Amino acid sequence: MTLDYNVIAAYIAGILFLYLLGRLFLIPARIILKLFFNAIIGGAALVVINAIGGLFGFHIALNIISALIVGILGIPGILLLSILKVIFHF
Repeated sequence: MTLDYNVIAAYIAGILFLYLLGRLFLIPARIILKLFFNAIIGGAALVVINAIGGLFGFHIALNIISALIVGILGIPGILLLSILKVIFHF
C-alpha cells in the first residue's frame, strides 16, 4: 500500500491546522482564567479591607467601577483604590 504525497501533505496540513486552532482557543482561556483569578483574589482582599477598615472608618465602596478595577488588576487594584480613597477622601 503506497500513500500519495498529496495525502501525506493533507495529513500534515490537517495536523498543523488543528495545532493552530488549539493555540487560538488556548490563549483566550488563559486570559479569562487570569481575570477570574484576579477577581477572586481582589474581591476577597476587598472584603478583608472593608472588614478591618470598618473598625477605623475606612471603607471602599463596592460598585461596578471598583469591581472592574479589582477584577482586572487584582491586588494592585486594591492598592490603587486605597490610595485614591486616602488622597481624595471620598
